[in-house]
Amino acid sequence: MLRVILVDDEPYIAQGLTKLVNWQEEGFEIMEVFANGKEALAYLREHTVELIIADIKMPEMNGLELLEKIRTEQISDAQFIFLSGYGDFSYAQKAIKYHVLDYIIKPVEKDKLLELLRKVAHLSESARSNQEEQKRQAQAYLARNVISMLVGKYDELNLEYVKKHMKVSGGVRFIDIESEKSLMEESDADKRQEQRNLYEKCRSYLKDDSNHVIFDVSQNEKSYDIGLIYCDYMAEQRNMNEQSFLEELSRQLKLLLNQEIYLYVGKKVTDISMISKSYGTACILKSLEAFHSKKSIYYYEEEVQVGKSGVLLCKKGLDALLLSIERNEKESISKCVEDLFEEMRQLGCAAEVVNLNINYLLFQLIHIATEQDDGVDQDEILHFISESSFEEGFLRGGSRHLTRFALEYAEYLSQLRKNISSGVLAEVEREIREHYTENLSLKELGSRFFVNSSYLGQIFRKKYEMSFKDYLTNYRINEAAKLLIKTDKKITQIAEEVGYRDSDYFIRKFIEIKGLTPSKYRRSEK
Repeated sequence: MLRVILVDDEPYIAQGLTKLVNWQEEGFEIMEVFANGKEALAYLREHTVELIIADIKMPEMNGLELLEKIRTEQISDAQFIFLSGYGDFSYAQKAIKYHVLDYIIKPVEKDKLLELLRKVAHLSESARSNQEEQKRQAQAYLARNVISMLVGKYDELNLEYVKKHMKVSGGVRFIDIESEKSLMEESDADKRQEQRNLYEKCRSYLKDDSNHVIFDVSQNEKSYDIGLIYCDYMAEQRNMNEQSFLEELSRQLKLLLNQEIYLYVGKKVTDISMISKSYGTACILKSLEAFHSKKSIYYYEEEVQVGKSGVLLCKKGLDALLLSIERNEKESISKCVEDLFEEMRQLGCAAEVVNLNINYLLFQLIHIATEQDDGVDQDEILHFISESSFEEGFLRGGSRHLTRFALEYAEYLSQLRKNISSGVLAEVEREIREHYTENLSLKELGSRFFVNSSYLGQIFRKKYEMSFKDYLTNYRINEAAKLLIKTDKKITQIAEEVGYRDSDYFIRKFIEIKGLTPSKYRRSEK
């Protein structure tokens, strides 16, 4: 509702205005009625309204004096309408420079008042839309400056803008936030919607600190996470410590979205200018996730530890294992893993050494994969690594865990070298044509054709420029479109015939792809 005050020293005039039109129906609410400009001015100093309707001639402070006071002291930017029983428009000429909206003669006609109210409503809606758009643009511009700082490509202008528009006092961390569904085999559109939901819920929870949440922080089309610039004051102002604050954030997001939420908390830095270091460590945390026990919050300081004596790399053992993986020598891989763990046990402080050496191993494996096929995206390789986390119960970083991962990764590299994409994709296309009504998945097809499902997803996306699930959905909808034109079958029957048991979900997908409902499509095409 748009808030209104009426200012007139004649009570029956003000009362008549309140009953002349249905204010609520027009989207307005009369907040107060005042007898002179002085009373109205005192109210406006404490309250916000969108419309002021005031008589010109009043005792103590007339309408023109009220308008002048409001505008010169910037007390209110409400629309202003004058009432007068006089035909002298010299008042209106004086009021023009103070941005009066209009001037109407008493007695007020209903149609004239309605016309002005609708004009005010339109102007208010336009102003609100402009404010929202400006707010969105400002948030996007702030995010671009923050992202420049995260990747370490920034100058003093970026830094100055971020410090001016974001409260960044105290210790600072970058936190990567992902939802469970963003990691599942969903369509790109569904993942994008989940990402937006996560972004909006996180902003809503943080309230005044909502501009610390960054959308599309990774700038990668295959990643559906968001970023948070955490500062110590966020916990302090809620009378919490850092751990309690992040646990509560995780809990609230989980409740709001009804799914698991994962936080990767980068290393704490003392100033926003060093945020790229925190961002880098959060990325390392994500790459090491497969070797950690499953939990909601990962802290860099806990997961990646550096011993007092410095970094302890078992270079000899690591190089031998890397060579065995590259050559896909299964027996040698198992022996090299055992040798590596024995070397680490001899160094002592096994937990620290294991984390650091696995970190080194993973980045070397990424390098080897990109050498095999320069079209392979590093994020896709990390996705393969995260998919390779094994059943619960293994000791974190244990030799059995690492052996199993190394054997699978060796096979993955072997598939890259064989360049088998064209033959396998032809088989996948045939499977879709013949079995599109069934519950097909990349995991099942990968097992059938002896291809790692993650790699199959890569080569599928590279050829068709869409995910396997989106391709299958498009194929099903196109088949449904043919049935709509060629038959008189019911829509629920067609939905079931092309693989959808839920007809509402089928209709939603049909609209996404064809731009109209199945019924309208059938009428238009016939």
